[in-house]
Amino acid sequence: MAPAVVLLLLLPGLGLLASGQEPVLGNDSSPPYLVIALLARNAAHALPYSLGALERLQYPKERISIWCVTDHNEDATLEVLRQWLEAVRPLYRSVVCRAQESPRWYAEETGPKQWPKERYEHVMKLRQEALDYARENRADYILYTDADNILTNVQTVQLLVAENKTLIAPMLDAQTGFSNFWCGMTPQGFYRRTADYYPTKNRQRVGCFPVPMVHSTFLLDLRKEESSKLAFHPPHPNYTWTYDDVIVFAHSCLASGVQGYICNNHHFGYINAPPLPQHDLEDDELNFVHLLLEAMVEGFPFITSRYVSPPGKHPDKMGFDEVILINLLRRPERRERMLRSLYEQEISCRVLDAVDGGALNSSDIKRLGVNLLPGFYDPFSGRTLTKGEVGCFLSHFKIWQEIVDRQLGSTLVFEDDVRFTSYFKRKMIRLQDDIRAAKLEWDLIYIGRKQVTTDPEKSVENVRNLVEADYSYWTLCYMISLQGAQKLLNAEPLSKMLPVDEFLPIMSDTHPNKEYKSHFPVRDLKVFSVHPLLVYPTHYTGEPNWLSDTETSTLWDDDKIRTDWSGSQKTLKDSRGDIHHGLHSTSRDEL
Repeated sequence: MAPAVVLLLLLPGLGLLASGQEPVLGNDSSPPYLVIALLARNAAHALPYSLGALERLQYPKERISIWCVTDHNEDATLEVLRQWLEAVRPLYRSVVCRAQESPRWYAEETGPKQWPKERYEHVMKLRQEALDYARENRADYILYTDADNILTNVQTVQLLVAENKTLIAPMLDAQTGFSNFWCGMTPQGFYRRTADYYPTKNRQRVGCFPVPMVHSTFLLDLRKEESSKLAFHPPHPNYTWTYDDVIVFAHSCLASGVQGYICNNHHFGYINAPPLPQHDLEDDELNFVHLLLEAMVEGFPFITSRYVSPPGKHPDKMGFDEVILINLLRRPERRERMLRSLYEQEISCRVLDAVDGGALNSSDIKRLGVNLLPGFYDPFSGRTLTKGEVGCFLSHFKIWQEIVDRQLGSTLVFEDDVRFTSYFKRKMIRLQDDIRAAKLEWDLIYIGRKQVTTDPEKSVENVRNLVEADYSYWTLCYMISLQGAQKLLNAEPLSKMLPVDEFLPIMSDTHPNKEYKSHFPVRDLKVFSVHPLLVYPTHYTGEPNWLSDTETSTLWDDDKIRTDWSGSQKTLKDSRGDIHHGLHSTSRDEL
């Protein structure tokens, strides 16, 4: 007889929406059964993606049953589930779902994301109910996964089953050091940091490894005798650890002699880091948006359900007169990613078709009035200007001209290889509010850059997270004022061109090369930088999928001489350029 499989999607949260025929065991030629069980609470923002991922799992839907529970919602979770279940009911073997619309709170809850003891116990009972349902229907496997766990790998079930473990979890990536496993636990059941955690999470060691704790998404083999002793509720009679559903289950595994494993030899999907205790539903949604953006950078974009869609966005310019995205027409994949990234953050922008330096020959460049700054050589590789750098400079120059022509008071400029930190829009709005309140005179503010010097930079009084910028590289993202754009144009830089990220520190008089600066007598550009930075490059030199249209080009005045990044350190990654630098939380307690 073919084994039956139960897949459970747990979204923290109960009434009868729909029901169908109970599953029966198949014959030897039938695929094993899957039961997808959803426990949902305040997950409307994630459901269109997690449900979409379930739809795309490569498993026959006629061999799948859905068991669903939702309760205590402060958002549209119930409405999303109803719409989805009604649409997919004909596709699956059976659908059973209960919904409880009240009460909406537990007595000791102070917010939708705060869990008192009663809430933990409720979740334990629901998980146990799902486990009982699987056992009663003679299922062979249960796969638990939370609402904000997006299984982008359509082969997740098959890959985990093939490992032949009693308890195994697919390692899920997150926007911080968080994941769905622990490598260590104290004798009291608390999280313990070990030397194996980050090498495992970062895939510096690859395989399936024994761990004391897996949670959120994991596969349990009910065919194995040792699994029959496992339980979510009630806790083991000898249980004295913290009253937490995942820790209770870890203790049950320990008492039953069940060893859990974490498997990271495939990219299985993503997990949203849990919110801090003081955070609300909006913060949880913003965290999820950041996870969505990270997945796009890594090449595993979230795809929505065919039957339910995320709420519509309402993009705006965040108080800027204009938001401009620079993109080469021959890089449509970058344009698409950036446009979606900005849309998901509710930021509107206009795309500027970049000047393609690679399409210009030396004669074209000279006809544009471009000439090399006398004596300029790249400080790392020793080469002169590249055509890519010429195109980059001309693209930014066009924006400065537009700012002056249209008399735009403030403009935000993006290049198309930007990776965002969390809460980007909120932080940008706060920055502008602080600048206005402090009446700061500014010309240009780096939102993303590479700080060349290691000296501490002076903080700006009365403006949070802003410093006076020293010598810096990159034009990933910056704010520029009308006055700043006029100063840059007044310098007439096309006839004495060097890379734009060398030109800007010359204009602020922070460049160390006095000879270069002598060609620009007026150097009073007021330049600042956010600190910590709010954007970073999507990739660095030498990383997979790294691509530079400025460094991998040809020399500006010789179409035959190719250039690459060899010898250059401009796009190398350092600790200050690591978007995850200092973000290391790995448990709900730490977060």
